[in-house]
Amino acid sequence: MKAKYDVELLKLMSLFEKITRADLKDCFVNRERVVFIVQQGEMGKALGKQKFNLQKIEEAINRKIKIVEFNPDVLEFIKNLMYPLKILEIKQDDLVVIIKGPDTKTKGLMIGARAQNLRNYEELVKKYFDNVTEIKVV
Repeated sequence: MKAKYDVELLKLMSLFEKITRADLKDCFVNRERVVFIVQQGEMGKALGKQKFNLQKIEEAINRKIKIVEFNPDVLEFIKNLMYPLKILEIKQDDLVVIIKGPDTKTKGLMIGARAQNLRNYEELVKKYFDNVTEIKVV
């Protein structure tokens, strides 16, 4: 599947790379924030000392951002996506990833209103991994 970026998204990606000097893999905008996915090993560079780069980008675009480190292991990538939410256990059963949350509140945050967060995670994971069709929180 080929990614399509509009001019606004390309500007955001360019600004991110200019400020952080980190190798960017992808970028997308959801309702409340802009999510940047950086290549494995680029997280420290992307955040900057004391999260300086993160704050600088948020001020420049006047929106909240989230930076996620890509990982070729699907389970590690999902952990990175859901961070800072605590995951007790994560496993893959065929094409389904099962996540165990520590409490009801955390599970609710993972799932989101009308399962919106979970569907967003699924969509993003499917973009990079074809061995996952569904994510479940138990």
